[in-house]
Amino acid sequence: MIENSETSVLYNAQCPVCQVEVDHYARYVGEAGLPIRFDDLNTDALQRWGIDADTAARSLYVQRDGVIVFGVPAFLLLWSQMPRYRLLAWIVGLPGIRQIASAAYDHVFAPALYRRHRRRQGRRSAAGA
Repeated sequence: MIENSETSVLYNAQCPVCQVEVDHYARYVGEAGLPIRFDDLNTDALQRWGIDADTAARSLYVQRDGVIVFGVPAFLLLWSQMPRYRLLAWIVGLPGIRQIASAAYDHVFAPALYRRHRRRQGRRSAAGA
């Protein structure tokens, strides 16, 4: 497990939606000089997280100060570390909005992205067979 005050993000670079979003964040983080690292779950960086690849592909994971969170809490933690996104973190973190956002992410968006990920893996396996 990662043990420092840097914020670390574990994401699936093989997911086109995830990649576009994380590329956007990474550009901003680089320009702003923020201590946020982005780890692709499809690399050896996954070993530092103590999470298996299938679990990691199901959600966005963020770690700070030795604590790992996933789903909407991960987005809130990430956004709170980026000045441009702090207002968004505050709004989405409001009671009611947070529950709706979590339900939508946990039961609609993340599962849909995970299903697409599994289909891409199946196509790669079939092409390699």
